[in-house]
Amino acid sequence: MLKIGLSSMQASTVGNILEAISVLDFEDQLFVVETLQKRMVELRRKQIALRIQEAEENYRLGKVRSGTVADLMMDSSDD
Repeated sequence: MLKIGLSSMQASTVGNILEAISVLDFEDQLFVVETLQKRMVELRRKQIALRIQEAEENYRLGKVRSGTVADLMMDSSDD
């Protein structure tokens, strides 16, 4: 079972969920997979939208710089 970054309680809950899904017939398991995939896509879209808002706010506040890759490399070597 995947336990990376999960507390023992969360891992137990995930294990229980997976166990419950495993007793479903194939079609119901497929429905669960497709539903979770759609939810994950929507969650990722929301994360991207939040990142865009953050980037736009940083731009509005002047917290960004523009330049070439060479400029970026020069700036990073100055640190």
